[in-house]
Amino acid sequence: MIDVPDRLHERLLVLRCQGGDGAAFEELVGRYSGRLRFYLARVTSVDRADDLLQEVWCDVFRSLGRLLDPSAFAAWIYRIARDRAWRCLRQRSLPTATLEGVEIAAADDVPDEAFVMEDARAVRAALDRLAPEHREVLVLRFVEQMKYDQIAAVVGRPAGTVRSRLHYAKRALREALESREDLA
Repeated sequence: MIDVPDRLHERLLVLRCQGGDGAAFEELVGRYSGRLRFYLARVTSVDRADDLLQEVWCDVFRSLGRLLDPSAFAAWIYRIARDRAWRCLRQRSLPTATLEGVEIAAADDVPDEAFVMEDARAVRAALDRLAPEHREVLVLRFVEQMKYDQIAAVVGRPAGTVRSRLHYAKRALREALESREDLA
């Protein structure tokens, strides 16, 4: 979660970038590149994340002057990244499947210390098997810790649709993880 001084600093960076400050742009690149690369890699499931990231930063550089609300920078840049990722997916025409009718059990009783590196690998592998729209909302909500309205701005859908996608995405992830366990 980003604290208030950090949000203010980010707004100032955006305003400085809009004024032509290259150092401020470099700082924004440093702040967001790792997270954006992770997002692009998870959404596209391709090895093109670095190329896509570079394209995103070019788009940001060209259109940052048109961003009217500096506080909306995070959602705005993820929207640009999303557009690039979906363009890549359309070009590759990956087959996608959704698992919307799957029953899942609650996993609230699992202690955090039981989560090990192998579990992280399993989650990443399961994410890769999900439909892109499911991967996307899961990454934005749980990795980027965006609120529903921010995710809605990124994906261009109402907050209710985001909530629904997130619900089905969690179900699909659970099913993908359970099917992996059945194979073991």
